[in-house]
Amino acid sequence: MVLKSLCVGPLGTNCYIVGCESAKEAVVIDPGDQADLILKELKASGLTCRMIVNTHGHIDHIGANRPLAEATGALIAIGTQDAPSLLDPTLNLTRALGRLAMGKASPGADILLVEGDKVYAGSICLEVLHTPGHTPGSISLLGEGIVFTGDTIFAQGGIGRTDFPGGSYDELIKSIEGKLLALPDETCVYPGHGPPSTIGRERMCLSR
Repeated sequence: MVLKSLCVGPLGTNCYIVGCESAKEAVVIDPGDQADLILKELKASGLTCRMIVNTHGHIDHIGANRPLAEATGALIAIGTQDAPSLLDPTLNLTRALGRLAMGKASPGADILLVEGDKVYAGSICLEVLHTPGHTPGSISLLGEGIVFTGDTIFAQGGIGRTDFPGGSYDELIKSIEGKLLALPDETCVYPGHGPPSTIGRERMCLSR
């Protein structure tokens, strides 16, 4: 597996490039901004982006969808319940962020993801976990010993905000306890913002 992490945009979103070294294919997770930087890293790694996966539909995670898709021909995938957010400026917070989000409208989804779906880059497989709470359609992506959690959990016991449209604190806690903390302690956590962690470390932080 090739795994590259890029911090993009004014809100410091983690964009992840997950690639298969033998097939030279990649999935780009949460291209929130700076498509030129993402494309440069793909080229440097010798990878072709086959799919763009948004963990949820907020503008800081979808802002580079259009230029990246146009440059690579990649399909855009998102959790089913968050698909409307790609096109709705209220749901994706474009309207709330104003100038920070200008000119970053996303196309609609090509693929709607649900619990148990698989996303592939060559021989690399990521399984979709539906982890609602931050948004109704938030997803996490589970690979071999790793999980990409979007804005569901962060390092050092941080959890996603639930005061945006469609957010639910009860659903968020249910997702964290039922889906993420059920993973092995050694599972590496790659969140939507901030440094990586592990499930074991976050279990300890969240139990305090």
